[in-house]
Amino acid sequence: MDLTQFDKALLNIVQTGLPLSGRPFAELAEKLGSDEDTVIKRLAQLKEAGVIRRLGAFFDAASLGYAGTLAALKASAEDLPLVAAKISAYKEITHNYQREGPYSLWFTVQAPDQESLDKVLQSIGAIPGVRELISLPAVKRFKINVEFSLK
Repeated sequence: MDLTQFDKALLNIVQTGLPLSGRPFAELAEKLGSDEDTVIKRLAQLKEAGVIRRLGAFFDAASLGYAGTLAALKASAEDLPLVAAKISAYKEITHNYQREGPYSLWFTVQAPDQESLDKVLQSIGAIPGVRELISLPAVKRFKINVEFSLK
């Protein structure tokens, strides 16, 4: 899909500047010299085309009292697709992706408290095909977001 200049301007804004209002897309449309319906339809098309994965708020889970961790596990190549699908089914999983190396599946977990987080990790560790699981909670955050400047 080729992005138009309108698409690029829209994507630049929604990454970090989505207004907190009753009609955020109308406000975006005004900034872009367009109308609310066009903005909503174009965002839907960009999502359908796979340009946008999701559109939503990013919360600082720790300041809301949540517990979180980055985790990784070892599983055989043949078990990995099923293990990944089972992990993705947990509502506490925010990201789940394959990497090269002995720990081939990495994922992030956010739970309401440490006890809930521990239960999720124990449950995942018991999934058939999971050979080893490690939890790597953050000690200090240095960067939390990414922005893509589209020109």
